[in-house]
Parts: sequence; C-alpha cells; structure tokens
Amino acid sequence: MSADTDTLADDTPADPKATESKATGPNPAAPLWTTNFRLYFGARTSSLLGDAMLPVALSVGLLEAGYGSAGVGYALGAWMGALALCMLFGGVLADRFTPRRMMVIADLARLVIQAAMALMFLTDRTSLWVIVLLQALSGAATALFQPGVASMVPQVAADVQRANGVLRIAESSAGVLGPALAGVLVGFSGAGTVFAIYAATYAISGGCLFGLRLTSATPAGEGSFLHQLATGWQEFRARSWLWGVISTFLLYGCFVAGVSLPVGADLVVDGLGSTGLGIAMAALGGGGVLGGLAAIKVRPTRPLAVGSIGWALFALNPAVTAIRPGIVLLCLVWALSGAGLAFWAVIWTTTVQTQIPAELLNRVYAYDVAGSLVSMALGRSLAGPLSSLTGQRPLMVFATLLGLLCTLTLLAVPAIRRLRAVPSGTPAAEDSTRS
Repeated sequence: MSADTDTLADDTPADPKATESKATGPNPAAPLWTTNFRLYFGARTSSLLGDAMLPVALSVGLLEAGYGSAGVGYALGAWMGALALCMLFGGVLADRFTPRRMMVIADLARLVIQAAMALMFLTDRTSLWVIVLLQALSGAATALFQPGVASMVPQVAADVQRANGVLRIAESSAGVLGPALAGVLVGFSGAGTVFAIYAATYAISGGCLFGLRLTSATPAGEGSFLHQLATGWQEFRARSWLWGVISTFLLYGCFVAGVSLPVGADLVVDGLGSTGLGIAMAALGGGGVLGGLAAIKVRPTRPLAVGSIGWALFALNPAVTAIRPGIVLLCLVWALSGAGLAFWAVIWTTTVQTQIPAELLNRVYAYDVAGSLVSMALGRSLAGPLSSLTGQRPLMVFATLLGLLCTLTLLAVPAIRRLRAVPSGTPAAEDSTRS
C-alpha cells in the first residue's frame, strides 16, 4: 500500500480501483450453495480424495513390485519436486490464460497420467523410471492446477471465508477417508484399481470445472512470460504483511510442521503401535473439520492476528508427542493442533484472496504455495538427520518452542498484526495492502 499499515488500523476504505468485489462477511442475499459453488465443491472434493489416496497406492504398489522404500521415495520426490519447480510458472499461465482453463487442462493431463499408472499395475508391467517420469509429469500438471484454486473461490462464492471453511472441512475429511479407502482397496484388488479410481477423480473434477458458468474474464496477457513472473514477485514483496508471514513460515514449515510430522509418527508407532498412529491421524483430521467449522463462524477484523492462534495450537503437537502420552491425551492435543492448522489455513487463504487484486492473485498465490512446499519438503528431508543428531524428543521440544516463537513473531510485526479484513462487499484494494 502507499501508506503503512497504521492507516489500516484507522479503517481506511478500500481502494475503489480494485478489479472485483470479494466478500468476507456473510451475505444472506447470496447463498453459498449456488450451482457454481456446487460444481466447484465437487471438483475439489473429488481431486482431494484422489490425492489423499496416492501415497498409499504408490507406496504399496512399488513395494509389491520390488522397488523398495527407495523407489517410493524417488516417485513421491519426483511429484513434489516437479510441483515446487513449476508452481511459479503455473501462476503466470493462470493469469495469462485464465485459471479455469489451466485447471481443466491439468485435470485432463492427470487423468491420462494416472490411467497409464493404473494400466501398468493392472498388467504387472511396471518400470520404476517410467513411474518416476509419470509422477514428475503429474506434479507439473498439479502446478498448473493449484494457483487457480485461490482465484476461483471469489468467482464462485460471495462469502469467501465461508466457502474456504467448507472446502477446508472437505480437505480434512478427504485426508482421513482417502488413505483408509486406498488401504482397503489395495488389500482387496491391488494398486492398479486404486490408480484407476484416482484417474476417475480427475475426470469428475475436470467435468465439474468445465460446467462452471463464470463471468468472462480478460486474461492478463500483457508483457512477456518472464515480465509477468517478475511482476508477480514485485507485487509479492511490495506487501510486507504477505512476505512477512511467508518468510516466517519458511522456519515454521521446515522446523515445526515439516520436522514434527515424520518424527512424531515414529514416536507414536514406537509407543502405541501403528493402530495408535492411525487413531491419532484420524483425530488430527477430525480436528481439521472442527477448525474449518470455527473459521466459518469467526469473522475477525484483524484476521492474521487472530489466525495466529492456529500456529500456536499446532505447535503443541510435537511437544505432547515427545512426552509419550496415553492415546486419549495424544488424540486430544492432535485434534487441537489439526483444528489450529485448519483455522489458520482458512483465515490465511481468505485474507490473500480478498486483499490481492484479481489480476495478480494467481501469480502472488503461486509464490505463497512454492515457499510452503519448499519449507515442508526441506523439513521432512532434515527430520532424520536432525533427530539422529539431537535425539527425537529434544528435537520435538525444540519444534514446539520455535513454533511458539514464530507465533509471537507474527504478532510482533505491525503490518501483520494490524491488517484489517476487507468488509463484506468492499473491493479488494491494491494500494491499501502494500507497505
């Protein structure tokens, strides 16, 4: 913004030059479950359920094919690496050619890729290098899809925060149901069947997205590809609240969320067995549903200040795991941490969607997602070496302390703490969100 965030604290009205109206508050005149939102909800839930099934299907399939844990790591790493590398380009393409177009293309590509995976496993003609290549292509296609997730919500829902809450509940539910469903199906009919279902979820997603009836959008086609990429970076770093949160999350995502999840799983299995881990993961997902419901109801005027509570709640996760509690206490705290993570995710996504002008949103959001992916992937890679160096329990205590420190850092930065929500029906301001 042209003025600093102290201006926001004085209720400065949003910039009238904004390109589209984005509502964060309830709007009784515009119900959530319109035809467009139903179609978008169907697209997201089907693809989220399929994505949640992938790790189980891929892991079991490659292990049964004799490629070992190294093969699983190569395939999953190829998917994640391609996603991270291509995310920024996906943001530019979504702005140049409209997000829905890129999302439909991505779904068609992933339909073909996962159908090929299903065919290989069903015919027992697997090749590790082909699987790694296909998963890399799938990750690249997902990078074309993901930037549009942010900008589509304001186009299909008048109440952006409520829509994000509902979608987060669906994501948390898919995170619980997907692996369980994949495990059952793999046991009965093999990995090939799961990949066939996985491919079908993309057909459903693409069909729902194609059926949306949206106001015609003008692609941001001015300038070269590299110029638009650079413009996205300039707009990203021009907003201190935005890069302040993401730069802090580079630490939080790596050393709190990224490290604590694999190390915590190991500690839980060691103390309570694999059944205990399954119950705890279900509690984590159930907490995500509760966090999404809370985010639908709570409408803070200073969203990031209130949303930081979610960071603090999730930071409790590693510490309680380190003390090796009983299953009841473990599930209670993991449910709280899941609720905190979901609550923050809804508040953060809504803030980005309502504070960033529509013609810039896909590129700016791509920088957000890319940073999160890199930090989480790095944390998971460092989890083993760090736990060997410090011990698992001290590392988990450190993760909690760092997580609480990161939370305090958010609250200490005026641009983050004082940022005000865009009122219902007020256009998102380009200038008023910069500092």
